Formats: sequence, C-alpha cells, structure tokens
Amino acid sequence: MFFLFLPNVDPIPLPAPVWLFKLLHIVTLLLHFVAVQMILGGLTIATLWNFFGKSDSTMKDASNSIIKKLPTVMTYVINFGVPPLLFAQVLFGQALYTSSVLIGAYWIAVIFLLIAGYYLLYRAGDRATEGKSWWWMGIISLGLLAYIARIYSTNMTLMLRPEEWLTLYQQSGGAGTIMPSGDPTVLPRFLFMIIGSLGLGGISIALLGEYFSHQESVKRFLVRSGSIVGAIFIPAQMLCGYWAYTAQPDVVKEGLWNSPIGYYGMIIWALASVLGMLAIALVALKKGKGTKIITSIAGLGAVLMTAGAVLARDAIRDLSLLAKGFDVWNRTVVSNWSVVGIFLVLFVAALVLIAFLLVVINRSMKEVKKQNA
Repeated sequence: MFFLFLPNVDPIPLPAPVWLFKLLHIVTLLLHFVAVQMILGGLTIATLWNFFGKSDSTMKDASNSIIKKLPTVMTYVINFGVPPLLFAQVLFGQALYTSSVLIGAYWIAVIFLLIAGYYLLYRAGDRATEGKSWWWMGIISLGLLAYIARIYSTNMTLMLRPEEWLTLYQQSGGAGTIMPSGDPTVLPRFLFMIIGSLGLGGISIALLGEYFSHQESVKRFLVRSGSIVGAIFIPAQMLCGYWAYTAQPDVVKEGLWNSPIGYYGMIIWALASVLGMLAIALVALKKGKGTKIITSIAGLGAVLMTAGAVLARDAIRDLSLLAKGFDVWNRTVVSNWSVVGIFLVLFVAALVLIAFLLVVINRSMKEVKKQNA
C-alpha cells in the first residue's frame, strides 16, 4: 500500500479552511508562473537577438531594451515564488518536505544557481547600457535558470511518487545527490513550461513594444517579432500540454474529467490558448500597426491560459496523491480569522503596491528618455 510510505500529517491544525489555502496557492502560483515564463522566454529571445544582431542594428537595440527590463522581472519571479511554495508546504508538507530532502543537494543548490543567474542578468543589463554585447552572459544565465526550473519540476513530481522514496534514499545514502529518473511526466511537464515561456515571452515582448517608450523602429521590431514568436510557440505548448496529459497515470487522466478544478482548468487553458494564439497571430499579420488592443487581448489570453494550466496542475497533484492514500481535503481546521484577515489585507495591499510601482517605473523611464532626447 502506497500510503505506508507517507509520513503522518502534522498534528497542528490548519488556521484556515483548506479551500482558502488552495485559492491563495493557485493565485500566487499563477503570478509566479507568468513571471517565470516572461523571464525564460524574454531572456531566450533577447539573447538570440543580441548574438545575431549587428552593432547599432534594430535587432541589437531591441535585445538591449529587453535585457534591461529582466532584472525587474526577476524580482517578481522570486517574490511571487515564495508564497505558493509556503502554501504548498502547509497543504502537502509531508510529501514536499520528503521529496526536497531526497534531492537535498540540488534543492539547496537552487539558492546559489539563482544568485549567479540573477547577477548575470544585472551584468548583461549594464553591458547593454554601455553598448556592449552580452549574449554569452545571457546564455549562462538562461542555462542556470532553466536548470532551476528542471530541479523544481523534478521535485514537484517526486513528491507524487512516495513508492520511489525509499529506493532513492538508499541509492544516495541519504546524501540527496541523485536525481530521480523513470517518471514519464517530468519531461513533458518541463517542456510545457519551457516551450510555453517562448509563447508568453513573445507576447510579453510585443506588449513591451506597445506600452513602453522606444524608437519607432525598435517598437515595430518588438511588436512584429514578438508576435511571430508567440504565434509559433503557443501551438507548440498546446502539443506539450497534450503530451503531459497523456503521460499521466490512467487514474489521474480519468479523474481530471470528473474533477471540477481539473475539468474547468483544462477547458480554460484550451480556450485561452486558442484566443492568445489567434490574437497574437493577427498582430503579426497586421505588421505592428494599430495593434495595441489586439496585443492586449493576446496578453489576457496568455494570463488565462496560465491560470487554466495552474488549475489543471493542482488537480493532477490532488488526484496523484489521493491515489497514494493522501487526501489533502481531510485536514483538521481551527480557523483563526483575525490573523487570516490581516494577511489578506496585506496581500491585497502588496498587489496594489506592485501595480503602482510598475506604473511609476514606466512613467519615470519615459521622463528620462525625454530629458536625454
């Protein structure tokens, strides 16, 4: 019986209902995944443009414009990444803690990989400001960030396989130095995010051209080229999504259609993907002229398809663990609404503050450009 491999649930009761923790987890994970795809997709595209673009070319200027924004995006990747991880630990602690320990060397290495990748983003931005090439820094930073994504993907699938924990522990001698293998869902889940990052990254670059101040030639290049990339890779992500679905165990595939979260998550993802694909393809066909509204619709589609994917992912985790004897909904709850209320107020205030800061940054950049003109 698989449930024999699962540690006991923490006896401390939850301070709020399970549904509230799940809602907060889904919302914060959505924000995190949007930022992750922006950083991976944007860095990939910008690095290629910086490598192939000639000095003082529009392609080179576009790549420099993107790389200067990415350190700011990375701050959102990190800050939006902490809350969903904490909420997941509250709900799935005995599974997530165990899988993290089993690959402990890699899990701890994430800190150092992140520091190095983040540093290189800043250095690349500095070199872009100085008019120097930075593509080699972009390649290294991208490799580090992609490997972090690989570690996370491995950990989040290992936590669903308690039957493998003892064998992995014995193989590594408890050192956490062996990455597990043999899970057919790891690669499609990883590629779903990586390929999807190029689609969402392309849309983000088109939005960058539409809503931020640039030279007219750079603006047209960002919108046109970003929309082409988005139109190519959103369908590619849809294929990866189908692959990730077919790689799931039969009990999970059947359960997804009977789970409201899983069913509506897949429907939202499919419809939003089609919406985003059609909208960004239309932007590409219009060659960047009068496309701000259509590009915004594509951006909305990108966010909604990420939301649908997050919902489906949540259902897959619940169904996978339920098949192993762990029911996330069967938890002791002693609600402390005063603390929960304070948290929710601060959470909403933080989101409002982030939106305000984005507006201020955009305005200040326009003012600086006017003064330098």
